[in-house]
Amino acid sequence: MSRDAEDLNRRLLRARDAMDRAYAEPLDVRTVAAVAHISPAHFSRCFRAVFGETPHRYLQRRRIERSMFLLRETDRTVTEICFAVGFTSLGTFSRTFRDIVGETPRDYRRGHGPVVAPQCVQLAAMRPRGSIRRAAPAGGQPSPSADTGRP
Repeated sequence: MSRDAEDLNRRLLRARDAMDRAYAEPLDVRTVAAVAHISPAHFSRCFRAVFGETPHRYLQRRRIERSMFLLRETDRTVTEICFAVGFTSLGTFSRTFRDIVGETPRDYRRGHGPVVAPQCVQLAAMRPRGSIRRAAPAGGQPSPSADTGRP
């Protein structure tokens, strides 16, 4: 990997980390691209190539992951959770949740109680399995886990 590619990857990781820290805040591509010190269009292209999903979809997935935890572990209403994780519309939250998880937030809560396991195990087990396609590595062949939706 060239020095330029390594530098770009570090910048993209820095931007992704910023998204992870501020997932509940209103974020747009321009703001996150500024963290990586590249243009919004170039950031979006590179982010998708490296992480296999658009910055917007990544942010949605992170918000849904957090909402899954809150649905399992708290008694907060779905509406409270929707706004707590950064969505501004209950309808958009419910539709996105259903698209990523495969069931509505209410049905998810009914079927999934609190998990008794170390947090790292909980996070791995509860990660939504979407239809995210991984970018092919340098050799051109997708990895065996390309269809799992897991990073």
